[in-house]
Amino acid sequence: MKKRMIKKIDFKERKQRFSLTLLLAAVIFLVLLMAIVFASLLAYLIFRLGFAGGKTGQLRLGSILLFVSAVSLVMGVILTILLGKIPLKPINKLVNGMNSLAAGNFKTRIEYAGAIGNHPTFNEIAKSFNTLAGELESTEVLRSDFINNFSHEFKTPIVSIAGFAKLLKKGGLSQEEQAMYLSAIEEESMRLSYMATNVLNLTRIENQSILTDVSTYNLSEQIRSAVLLLENKWTKKSLDLQLDFDEYDIEASEELLKQVWINLVENAVKFAPRCGTVMLKIAEQNGELIVAVSNTGNDIPPDKLGKIFNKFYQADESHVQEGNGIGLAIVKRVVELHDGRVSVVSADGMTTFTVYLPKRR
Repeated sequence: MKKRMIKKIDFKERKQRFSLTLLLAAVIFLVLLMAIVFASLLAYLIFRLGFAGGKTGQLRLGSILLFVSAVSLVMGVILTILLGKIPLKPINKLVNGMNSLAAGNFKTRIEYAGAIGNHPTFNEIAKSFNTLAGELESTEVLRSDFINNFSHEFKTPIVSIAGFAKLLKKGGLSQEEQAMYLSAIEEESMRLSYMATNVLNLTRIENQSILTDVSTYNLSEQIRSAVLLLENKWTKKSLDLQLDFDEYDIEASEELLKQVWINLVENAVKFAPRCGTVMLKIAEQNGELIVAVSNTGNDIPPDKLGKIFNKFYQADESHVQEGNGIGLAIVKRVVELHDGRVSVVSADGMTTFTVYLPKRR
């Protein structure tokens, strides 16, 4: 059904573009027709008035025909320039808009008016261009926010590390204080390492088009390992962790999917309230493995649900929670590389991220 719809849309687009080609061809044909008609009228007048009679007339006819040809050529050029502006005007508008986008003005939009604006192809061009410009504008805003937020996120642990290092350098501290400061330095260093790794991972995954190192392994065990890896974080919040699944095998990239579960579990732990609940479930249906990661807590506003998988986007605009808007972008990209999909539902105090993955490649 989906393929039929795509074919139907493709046929419609081809039909619209073919009609545009016919329109341009009609303009060119009109120019040629007008030049031919003008030349024919002149030739008719010459014969009608008797300028082509006798030997002298033949010479005169040659000169007149040469003159008529020159005038027809000039007329053709003039008509081409005048009528050519009609089909070229929307193209010039598109080129100017593209140049404006290239110059960094992402608020640029194009709109066609009159008869041209009513043509489906030009409507499609304007719509596609404006969608592109809107996405670029949105990405630019997110990029700017990311740079500001990421700079702040990087600066905070660096300042902490430098401060604790100065205190240790001064000396005169008890062993307990030294141990506490060293632990703080270690924790902030790991935080920096995690942020840098996430950025590098996203860059690498975005440039990856095919899966490598595909193998069959125990998915259930991998998810349990991800939960244990984050034990320090969920025990600090006294969370009730519920793992409800049997043993499932999957054929996939073990290294890439590990990042998916770590990011989703960490995200659930981060936004669950103290003494809240985090649940993980696995099910199998129609050759797909369905992994659901849920947490209690505040609902994600509906206007933000569609953006949380975008790069650098953070639903928590107050930035009270740690994060840089990269984790869920990695999740989405890795799942897509596995020909899967990911969705999110947030309502009634429960947020659930569901990942659908083919069990076999």
